[in-house]
Amino acid sequence: MSSTHWLASATAMAVLEDGGNAFDAAVAAGFVLHVVEPHLNGPAGEVPIILAPAGGRPTVLCGQGPAPAGATIGHYTALGLELVPGTGPLAAAVPGAFDAWMLLLRDHGTKRLAEVLGYAIGYAERGHPAVERVGETVETVRRLFETEWTTSAELYLRDGKSPAPGALLKNPALAATWKRLIAEAEAAGPGRETQIDAARRVWREGFIADELAAFAALPTMDTSGERHAGTLTADDLAAFSASYEEPVTHTWRDWTVAKAGLWSQGPVFLQQLALLGDDLEYGTPDYVHTLVEGTKLAMADREAWYGDSTDMSVDALLSVEYNEKRRALIGEQASPEIRPGSPDGREPRLSRQSRRISEGGDLEVPAGAGEPTVAMSVAMNGATRGDTCHVDVADRWGNLVAATPSGGWLQSNPVVPGLGFPLGTRLQMAWLDEGLPNSLMPGKRPRTTLTPSLALRGGEPVLAFGTPGGDQQDQWQVHFFLAVALREKVRGGLDLQGAIDAPNWHSESFPSSFYPRSMVPGGLTVESRIGEAAIAELRRRGHRVTVADPWSLGRLCVVARDPETGVLSAAANPRGMQGYAAGR
Repeated sequence: MSSTHWLASATAMAVLEDGGNAFDAAVAAGFVLHVVEPHLNGPAGEVPIILAPAGGRPTVLCGQGPAPAGATIGHYTALGLELVPGTGPLAAAVPGAFDAWMLLLRDHGTKRLAEVLGYAIGYAERGHPAVERVGETVETVRRLFETEWTTSAELYLRDGKSPAPGALLKNPALAATWKRLIAEAEAAGPGRETQIDAARRVWREGFIADELAAFAALPTMDTSGERHAGTLTADDLAAFSASYEEPVTHTWRDWTVAKAGLWSQGPVFLQQLALLGDDLEYGTPDYVHTLVEGTKLAMADREAWYGDSTDMSVDALLSVEYNEKRRALIGEQASPEIRPGSPDGREPRLSRQSRRISEGGDLEVPAGAGEPTVAMSVAMNGATRGDTCHVDVADRWGNLVAATPSGGWLQSNPVVPGLGFPLGTRLQMAWLDEGLPNSLMPGKRPRTTLTPSLALRGGEPVLAFGTPGGDQQDQWQVHFFLAVALREKVRGGLDLQGAIDAPNWHSESFPSSFYPRSMVPGGLTVESRIGEAAIAELRRRGHRVTVADPWSLGRLCVVARDPETGVLSAAANPRGMQGYAAGR
């Protein structure tokens, strides 16, 4: 197994060693990630999951909640807003993560609720060593915590100090929440499924729903500089259920990649593959240039055609004819433009903000908005740091699962004191323009950046992988996948670690999904390890290159299963010295 935090990886391995399967392990690790990476995800966030049960077909489990019934464009514009705020209850979608984890456990796991939650309860109650980024994130919003979000200050600024690296960080309120949830679920009856469904009802209709709805109604300071109440109600919480759906797929050479649909940015990965020609020479400046320009075209289509309310066909976006036309747009020089296509003959339409920022360039990002530092077009050293979490698990029975939990960050909303965690802010990804595929609309999912991956060869699931990174997720994942697919094997298997370790890069030449939706036309951030000659050549081609630290871009995780031998393998990102892969 592999995850973005060593304690989540250790938890998943412990579950596997105790006889649990990949799905039990993923759920237990997911709840530990809520505790140990609170600046990157929380129970009231969201999680898309892609799974391949042994002998079964790949399936997407959607843990992305929709916009509340009161979240209309008219409501927001009447408040004088042009964008959904990046923080505060107005940005809260219906929480989706908890129910998705419960559905995965009920339908595919074997462990009881108390067993999988016990690890998270232990770390919340007895403490865990805080990673460096927790304290750094708290410092970016210190003034907000001290003056406005005082319930967050009580947890994360104890004695006026943010969590120091390695210091024990506890969350007794969260531990108490899960203990009460388990007690109420067990009171419903002895059956495993009965207790899991009871826990889902407690979340949707019981004390947790009551606390969340009450806190969402409180006027709260957000990135607009004003206090606003949210639109989330008890009825919204009661109405939501995570759901299964078919993945979208694309076959490239002898691989088939499965992703979530157009409510996510997942098809961007597939479009980038469809744009590739046959003359790929791995790692050259021309290779990087080709991938970057393909990313821009795919992301431009994302802006014009992706969303929960779209009637665009993924087949049209991936068709040979369409991609031949789009591939012809990739020239010798970098393009700074947003160039969506017309896959079915209709004229693409972009938001007002997209048109404006494509001309104006960089925008200042308020503290706490978006996924930490990912919403910022270019950090001080060009690096894009961690912003979310990821976990992959494969087991001896042949089950594979990849999940990317995010949202509900400590800097997204004030901590609900009776629960120990805040609401999320995923609605900031929806536009307040009418008539766009990703326009804000009650009951519709905001288009998410969260995008786990599954790859098959010969119809057999082989790889489960993913990364944090906001808009960069389906760039870094493509780079990883191509490094696996195009390079030689090592030790008789795929070079997973080598593909993760390879120098990385990403484009910022498209509108960010996070408030205030910034963009760097022609912007390209590369790890310095890519080499001076390559950097010079990319600049000659017109890329606006920012050179990042040598090990700073991407936080990939991956597990693999060889369908012929049954041998399992895994790899984790060394950047930040936090990710961890384990197995035996």
